[in-house]
Amino acid sequence: MLATPPLSLYVHLPWCVRKCPYCDFNSHEYRGDGGRGEPPFAAYVDALVADLDHDLPLAWGRTVQTVFFGGGTPSLFPPEAIDAFLRQASARLRFAPGCEITLETNPGTAEHGRFEGYRAAGVNRLSFGIQSFDDGCLQRLGRIHDSREAETAVKLARDAGFDNFNLDLMYALPQQTQAMAERDIERAIALEPAHISHYQLTLEPNTVFTARPPAGIPDHDAAWDMQERCQALLADAGYAQYEVSAYARPDRQCAHNLNYWRFGDYLGIGAGAHGKLTLGSEQAILRRWKAKHPGAYLASAGSDAAIGGDERIGPERRPFDYMLNALRLNAGFALTEFEARTGLPRSAITTQLATARAQGWLQADGGRIVPTELGRRFTNDVIELFLGNAD
Repeated sequence: MLATPPLSLYVHLPWCVRKCPYCDFNSHEYRGDGGRGEPPFAAYVDALVADLDHDLPLAWGRTVQTVFFGGGTPSLFPPEAIDAFLRQASARLRFAPGCEITLETNPGTAEHGRFEGYRAAGVNRLSFGIQSFDDGCLQRLGRIHDSREAETAVKLARDAGFDNFNLDLMYALPQQTQAMAERDIERAIALEPAHISHYQLTLEPNTVFTARPPAGIPDHDAAWDMQERCQALLADAGYAQYEVSAYARPDRQCAHNLNYWRFGDYLGIGAGAHGKLTLGSEQAILRRWKAKHPGAYLASAGSDAAIGGDERIGPERRPFDYMLNALRLNAGFALTEFEARTGLPRSAITTQLATARAQGWLQADGGRIVPTELGRRFTNDVIELFLGNAD
């Protein structure tokens, strides 16, 4: 039987000042009337509320554990818009006490006074898209900020009372050496964030970097050396790795992302947002996504026309979908959780688990399945074992 997991709320704010050449997210440069003006903040908040109202029947009576504003660049939205949405959302959904509410922010859009406003609106966690503290790397990545602005933005947030924030960093950047990657980690640690995300640059389809790859991207071995050395620096500074790309101080893991990785549920609202809901009465798992283009979304939010698609995840797909998330976690997963979140018996994955254990990729620890160090290095290969009939 499928058990109902914790519920999160994801809110997509799609606009940015300039789209980065490596970005494959649903983000759109806002040009306004002849390049002037600003995004229609109030109209978009109204659309988000209408979208939420439309999806509410999928989550009646459930408590929201976390909220995450992603983008795009959510910090383009003024605090008043974030406050207006949170007020209306919390009037429709029950927010858990201490609900983690995260806002992604770009240092190039941080202004004095905004962080105080976001905090007053209810945001209690920030995620800064730093990517690098090397100005040359930032320019090659197409970022609109420099290292000074990045450090200033973090300090402004701390002055506003935020002590729970994440810094996003990337490595294996064009023309980046191992020493440069290590300096990025050292400068991040000096800012004393609660959480650091450390991603390898990948060339995603339908991006400028894929069409025109930049020169000087480190090869696989150089990227692995950067990762290992940076992991050691983070560990020495008290940041424990708990997911492939996530490191945190004690008790400061990102609760929202943990819910994703544990195959929890989430309502997805906003242009291009994806959601996943467990429908207990139907013993079904529903994935739903919204219209991607902001204009189409604004014109249709609150109606069936705003739904980009619905898909029910059948039993044959669930092992793969579950492992795609759970095997990113260093702690792995409990077999009882697999059964509760997928509605399948553990016998459904016996063969794959045996193969992975024989390869030295997974180990059993009581009732838990835990990736080994080798398995964490070959996460994609481990996950592919569970494709089964999903393809």
